[in-house]
Amino acid sequence: MSTPLPTAIFLSGSGRTLENLLRQVETQGLPIDIRLVISSAAAVRGVEIARQAKIDTRVVRKSDYADADAYREAMFDPCREVGARWVVMAGFLKHVFIPDDYLGHVVNIHPSLIPAFSGEGMYGIRVHQAAIDRGVQFSGCTVHLVDNHYDHGPIILQRVCAVPMGYNAEQLAATVFELECEALPTALRMIANKSAPCGSQSG
Repeated sequence: MSTPLPTAIFLSGSGRTLENLLRQVETQGLPIDIRLVISSAAAVRGVEIARQAKIDTRVVRKSDYADADAYREAMFDPCREVGARWVVMAGFLKHVFIPDDYLGHVVNIHPSLIPAFSGEGMYGIRVHQAAIDRGVQFSGCTVHLVDNHYDHGPIILQRVCAVPMGYNAEQLAATVFELECEALPTALRMIANKSAPCGSQSG
């Protein structure tokens, strides 16, 4: 049996991904130990979900920090304090640099098949609208390790769906989110089992 990964969650909004991970822990034995949630905003549903689950919850606003280095430490110092060796970006919309001791230990899920429809400014419904506007026949989601560039870093896994003729961005978003709900837990299981590609290491 895998040792649960000591994990922190970074989020910015509704907390749907956090909610899914908590459900997977409870019902499917997902091997993660969520020790901390950090939100980029106070008045979001994700904060309430974390607090209701009795998880240590902090709000760290990027605008409160003078530079990128100070913001990075404000995000990762609490992770160190609680012993979280892994960070999952679960709908986290801010750019934060990754400190050396967390390189290879930060996971993100993006609602497209990277490198398509990714990069700065590509998040949420914008991603799906861009895919619809381009006329793609397939889309999906990507779980990857995070480096210091937008939607970059080694890919752990991807999931693919067809895009039916006449689909709108909202329909595509709903379909892709269903894939995300399976893909992220699968990737975290792979990491816990030390079977994730790209040489990621659990600790």
